[in-house]
Amino acid sequence: MYDLTRRGALSIGAGALAAGMLPAGRALATIPMANVQPPRQPIESGATLRVLRPTKFVDADETIFRANTAKFTQQTGVQVRVDFAGWEDLRPQTAVAANTGAGPDVVVAWADDPHIYADKVLDMTELATYLGQKYGGWLALPQRFGKKWGTDQWIALPMGGSGGPCVYRISWLKEAGFDSLPTDHAGFLRACQALKKNGHPAGFALGNAVGDGNAFCNWLLWSHGGMVVDEAGKVAINSAETLNALKYSKELYQTFIPGTLSWGDVNNNRAYAAGEIGLTQNGVSMYFSLKNDPKTAAIAEDTGMARMPLAPGGKMAENVLLLNALAFKHTRYPNAAKEYLRFMMEAEQYDPWLVGCGGYWAHPLAAYAESEVWKGDPKLAVYRDTNTVEFWSGYKGPISQASGSVAADYVVVQMFAAAASGQSTPEEAVREAERRARRYYR
Repeated sequence: MYDLTRRGALSIGAGALAAGMLPAGRALATIPMANVQPPRQPIESGATLRVLRPTKFVDADETIFRANTAKFTQQTGVQVRVDFAGWEDLRPQTAVAANTGAGPDVVVAWADDPHIYADKVLDMTELATYLGQKYGGWLALPQRFGKKWGTDQWIALPMGGSGGPCVYRISWLKEAGFDSLPTDHAGFLRACQALKKNGHPAGFALGNAVGDGNAFCNWLLWSHGGMVVDEAGKVAINSAETLNALKYSKELYQTFIPGTLSWGDVNNNRAYAAGEIGLTQNGVSMYFSLKNDPKTAAIAEDTGMARMPLAPGGKMAENVLLLNALAFKHTRYPNAAKEYLRFMMEAEQYDPWLVGCGGYWAHPLAAYAESEVWKGDPKLAVYRDTNTVEFWSGYKGPISQASGSVAADYVVVQMFAAAASGQSTPEEAVREAERRARRYYR
């Protein structure tokens, strides 16, 4: 088996992408910018910052993020320490900082986290307004997660989102009798069944994985018309739509490779690279890691990316893993914290990071749709619109401490895992999910 690890071959080489893809000037020239004056935020004398963010999934993510941070220090004199936490560790570390009032000043957190601690984070309205005016406006999903629900107050700055389209072997799908990936659930199931029959099973994470587990299970729920709560925040997960999704997941699970109940965020990458599965969901990182390694370049050439089956009304229903930066009120240097985030979102820093990551963290601001990263490899086009999705964690209800807690507790993921595997009937699984959700929605 050709083993991919998060810190090894799974990474996009920083040399290949960060330094070699595009000259910085050429990249920046494509980004349309309005002439807008930034907020006046004089940096405090003697300011220092601690920043916490998730560990890299591609080398260039960390390399360029650190380089941009060093550039900020060089220009401002503010010393910045950046710590990288494991994906599953980021949320607990954010909670400790919020509850103790100590630790990092800035956290590049997961989407829901600023809403869990909304009373403990700095107001970002002035800064978000400036960035939106300069860079063509905020896309749909970042607006949802940047603003406190039901208001125009920004409590966080979304920095990027990793999408979850379907990734599949083109030749194997054709051998199974499909020239393209079906966009309806019945056709998608038939394609997975045909792949399994030919010895190329599907593989989707059903473990407590921040990225892939939520991606698969939220897609199942939303694409069948299901929701955790209604518009008023009343728990509505126990519905005919959710039951249909659970029954469908049980059929689809029969086409999976064994072991997906314990899969984390790296397992499907390994299985796909090893030729053990023919179809999964993933961000762009896997494609580039395959493409940039001679041992797996042929797999990348044979890899296609397409939308997962759509939700009612033809809407994209793929879950987005969003980076949502916050600054805590406990920081001694609030202006420095805001200036750091502004600096990181400006085109001179942001576009090289976007290009270097190969679009892995897709842009939240509309102007970056013109980045050169989206104009080279046509296979990347499916990732460009990642943050235009109209579904969110806790859909259809308010983004709040309750929705964030349900996501952090993997209520939806564990519901589907139980029903798909036969550990519970669909009816039992949805009743348990309803009970757990009601603990948070009171």
